[in-house]
Amino acid sequence: MFRVLQIDHVELTVPDQYKAAEWYREIFGLEIIPEFEFWAEDGPLMLTTPEAGTKLALFKGTPPPTVTGFDTLAFRVSAEGFMQFLARINELNLSNHRGVKLTSDNAAIDHTLSWSIYFRDPYGYPYEITTYDYDAVKKHLR
Repeated sequence: MFRVLQIDHVELTVPDQYKAAEWYREIFGLEIIPEFEFWAEDGPLMLTTPEAGTKLALFKGTPPPTVTGFDTLAFRVSAEGFMQFLARINELNLSNHRGVKLTSDNAAIDHTLSWSIYFRDPYGYPYEITTYDYDAVKKHLR
C-alpha cells in the first residue's frame, strides 16, 4: 500500500527570503540547507533543522494580504523544548491572531492532553508550537 513518509515541505511567499530565514532561525531554530541554497536564485530558499526533516520553502514574492486556506502550521516539540520556547517568549515579540502580544503568562494554551502556543509570523502566517508531554509541562506551569 502507498504511504507517505512525512510532510516534506511547506511553501511560503515572503518579500525577502534571507530576512525571513533569519526570523525563522531565531524563532524556530530553522537553518538554510546549504546544498539547496542555489535554488533561491529563482526558486525556494529551503530551511530545516538537522533532526526534523520537514522543511520550509521560502519563495520570493508578496504574501497574500490575508492568509487564507492556510490554517496553522504546527511544530511538535518536547516538554523541554516547549518550556525553552516559553522562557524566551517575552523577548520574541510575538502576537496571537488577535494581535495580543504573547508573554510567558498568557501564551501557553492547555488542551488537556497537549499544550500549545499560537502566533503569527511577520507575514501573517499562523504557527503553533505544541507538545504532547502534557504532565511534564503542567508540572512546570502550575
